Amino acid sequence: MKDHMDTRNKLVSVVAAMAALFSGLVSAATQVESRTSDAGAALDAVIEQRMKDGGMVGVGAAIIVDKKVVWTGGYGFADRERAIRFTPDTVMNIGSISKTFTGAALMRAVQEGKVSLDVDINAYLPFKVVNPHHPDEPITLRQLATHTSGITDRPSVYESNYHFGGGPTESLGGFLESYFTRDGRHYSDANFLKARPGAHREYSNIGAGLAGYIVERAVGEKLNTYTARHFFTPLGMSNSGWFLSEIPPAKLARLYVAQGPRIPIPLYELTTYPDGGVRTSVSDLARFFTALLNDGEYEGARILDKPAAGEMLRFQYTNANKPGNVNIEGDDSVNSGIFWATKYDITRIGHNGSDPGVRTMMLADPKREVGVILFTNTSMGDEESGSYFEIFDALWARAEQLKREASGKRG
Repeated sequence: MKDHMDTRNKLVSVVAAMAALFSGLVSAATQVESRTSDAGAALDAVIEQRMKDGGMVGVGAAIIVDKKVVWTGGYGFADRERAIRFTPDTVMNIGSISKTFTGAALMRAVQEGKVSLDVDINAYLPFKVVNPHHPDEPITLRQLATHTSGITDRPSVYESNYHFGGGPTESLGGFLESYFTRDGRHYSDANFLKARPGAHREYSNIGAGLAGYIVERAVGEKLNTYTARHFFTPLGMSNSGWFLSEIPPAKLARLYVAQGPRIPIPLYELTTYPDGGVRTSVSDLARFFTALLNDGEYEGARILDKPAAGEMLRFQYTNANKPGNVNIEGDDSVNSGIFWATKYDITRIGHNGSDPGVRTMMLADPKREVGVILFTNTSMGDEESGSYFEIFDALWARAEQLKREASGKRG
């Protein structure tokens, strides 16, 4: 009998211990859930307050940790007048983040053997592009993609590329030919810097347009169909395109200007669409960004081989080979991949975008461990823009927190 009672007591003790352990686990899980909920609520509060401070109508965002999308969110309105909420699937144009699609298309063309980064671009063009200040110096695709080509954007001409309420009446090739050939209506020696190609960094949208046009000629296909075939479709980016005709109007965010009353502005297209024409959602862009951070692959879909993806993201400026007006270390330092930028003194990599009614960011840390995407469908002046960057900082802090939590679980 004693043995039976001892066994029973032991069983009771074991059950009690297991219950205590389970209770502790539940309590710990509840605390973690509570902390997660608290962190999420705090992030929501920061975003909503900063949106109010900066006059932002809608905001969408995504957080990437260890090359996985771990959070997306939407706030405010895609269309305030019709009370349509801004969600991670809301589509809007993304400004100069579009250049990363042009860069990926360029590297895909390199991968296919259609172009070389270091050949004179005139090998690929039906018209000549020559810097009149350095007529014997060739311009290369690598220089176009790192903003060292010597091509500059004349504001009066570049601004005419925006077509509000409709599409361009001039083709990309026609515009570029008129800008670069001496008898063209947009030609001027002032379209080029006096510095030789490769010697000076100056950001050039028209240079990006030229690179995109070269890709189109080399692959025999327009960028919208080429990128849809190689990027959008394999990655499941069903809410992405280049032109208004490719996106159902109901999916498109309305665009606003924050100064004074929040005024809606007409949708528009660009003649030089390779520099800023992509329309996509936070959810779709997160797939593309993750693929680039992951050596060209996202959930089994490979859009670039590893060497091509590596070259796109590789810092192209070195101490032995950099523009004279660039620091690559210390304060105000910058570097460049192939239409791939650095920010915050090379502590962030990716790209930003800004256009009428548009502000976007797509940045990761150089180790590619965390990343943040942030959209707003509202233009802001300098005073309001601080609120936008505070939202980005809050998202970045949350991304780092999620990274620490993920590392702790693995440990």
